[in-house]
Amino acid sequence: MSAPTGTGRRETARHRVVITGLGVVTSIGTGVDAFAQGLRAGRSGAKPISAFDTTGFAHSNACEITDFEPEAWLRELSADELGRAAQFAVAGSRMAVADAGLAEEDVQARRTLVSIGTTDGESRDLDHLTALQVTEGQDRLDATVARRVWPGRLSAGIVRELGLEDVETVTVPTACAAGNYAVGYGYDAISSGDVEMALCGGADALCRKTFTGFYRLGTIAPDVCRPFDTERQGILTGEGAGILLMESLESALARGARIYAEVLGYGLSCDASHPVAPDRDSIARCITAAHRNAGIEASDVDFISAHGTGTRANDVTEVGAIRQVFGDELPRTVSIKSMIGHTMGAASALASAACSLALREGFIPPTINHRTTDPECGVDCVPNVAVEAELKVVQNNGLAFGGNNAVLVLGRWDDATDRTGHTDRTEHTDLTEHTDLTEHTARTEHTDRTGPTQERR
Repeated sequence: MSAPTGTGRRETARHRVVITGLGVVTSIGTGVDAFAQGLRAGRSGAKPISAFDTTGFAHSNACEITDFEPEAWLRELSADELGRAAQFAVAGSRMAVADAGLAEEDVQARRTLVSIGTTDGESRDLDHLTALQVTEGQDRLDATVARRVWPGRLSAGIVRELGLEDVETVTVPTACAAGNYAVGYGYDAISSGDVEMALCGGADALCRKTFTGFYRLGTIAPDVCRPFDTERQGILTGEGAGILLMESLESALARGARIYAEVLGYGLSCDASHPVAPDRDSIARCITAAHRNAGIEASDVDFISAHGTGTRANDVTEVGAIRQVFGDELPRTVSIKSMIGHTMGAASALASAACSLALREGFIPPTINHRTTDPECGVDCVPNVAVEAELKVVQNNGLAFGGNNAVLVLGRWDDATDRTGHTDRTEHTDLTEHTDLTEHTARTEHTDRTGPTQERR
């Protein structure tokens, strides 16, 4: 029987949620095997930008994907129908379904959620349309490109490509934390029994607008990204998609699926105290909420995948928030943005995929480009070389402009021994920790449950 919550409501029966498929498109490798190899090797995706003209910029490196062929992944849709971010999302979803050992028909037969986070939507297409309007006039705008810019296509494109009908779709626009928001949304939907399966994550494409915005803020690194380093100079923008196929533990066990990790819980916070500056106390509250929701203590966390942008302010503030929760004994704290750049709405989703691989394969990915740790940060960032480690619980931080924060907690699934400490978590988790935020950011603003693929704009 369920226990009453502090609000007087009763929790419904909850299902444990596991990740059984991964789909990744990144500058260090497309597909789960290539991505895992890139993480272990500490590969860098940094290179000069070719996506747009960078004349006039003193430096213009980014983590651009130069070997992606959408036609290799699209079966039902023409590549021309989708912007680059949606192409990444659709390709990642196809990979995740296949990686989970499922056919399209298997997903079509389930009540499904598609939840995709983004920062820019299809701003790359908006860049193109703006340039046309300036140089050739409004009458020369490309109608095909104009039809692609609706950000809802990042999720709707997946639905159309996979032929899903009994489906809820949502596009979550909470900037650089959006991937974790989308995964948290999927966790709630599966654990509550609203859906049986979910494709969740984030996608964004390199665009002039975002690169220029960060450049004018003075936060673009001239060569590479060096999180937590005394010589760090900022971010490198990146692009790609990370898609997680999630389902209930009962479903995964019934079909004998390989399980990467269990989603133990998540926390959200929104301080809205500044358009771009992170707030230490708000981040700390978010971490604490995630631990409480997951039913863990800070001491249970084996490593943290930090937001770790490599800017002066973000790294110090984030580590300060971590220290506020963990005290002086910090777990290893890494940033894969040193390898793949800041992929915006895909960032925390790709980090979730990296954490899932780390849990299953027993390693911690490195923070590359590292020389000397900044004493103000003072973390073991696993410099330059991955380390083997037996991991049970990992924490993934996603922080965004406007004070939108989302922290995800994942646990190792070991089918040989039942982890008693986590088995009954669903009976005592207090869902009120993030109910109001979840309803505000996702269920109220971004989705309409009255139709299978309707979405409010």
